[in-house]
Amino acid sequence: MKLLGISGTIIGAKTSIIVNKVLEEAKQAAPEIEVELLDLRNYQISMCDGRDPSIYPDDTKKVIDIVSSADFYVIGTPIFQGSMTGALKNLLDHIHPQALRNKVIGFVANGGTYQHFLVVENQLKPIAGYFRAYVAPGYVYAHTDHFNQQNEIQDQEVLTRITSLAKEVVQMQFALKTAKNASDIVRS
Repeated sequence: MKLLGISGTIIGAKTSIIVNKVLEEAKQAAPEIEVELLDLRNYQISMCDGRDPSIYPDDTKKVIDIVSSADFYVIGTPIFQGSMTGALKNLLDHIHPQALRNKVIGFVANGGTYQHFLVVENQLKPIAGYFRAYVAPGYVYAHTDHFNQQNEIQDQEVLTRITSLAKEVVQMQFALKTAKNASDIVRS
């Protein structure tokens, strides 16, 4: 089983740091899972215009394939102007709805105001609903003040939420996989 962390920004490091920390905690909770970080800073993705993914001249198809092949996700974004990044929205526009259907998603976000945590509830969770994904009930929001000068997370409450989210997505994934296997046996 592969847990894919997506850092949904092309600038800054804080989102990637939080997502990677959730991946580390998930791997610690379930050493048998595979984890991978997809950091959008490392890829060139075209604006979604409805073309066949193989026609895009850059990393677009590769990134779509990476996202589509994962079993469950931790998706992160910084909050700019009260919303997720355009880079993350563009990526989600490229993903076919079937690719995320019935898969577990956990969300993380970071920003410069304490009210920006509402973006998780008001934007990210509804998008997951569109994809018909299962959303972990908890999430992580980190304010700029939760990091030190070296961009290390220094706030203990945020670190606790990271551990909790990692355990939630792993538990949900294992429970859904067990339920799916049981229903497949009943149908055979």
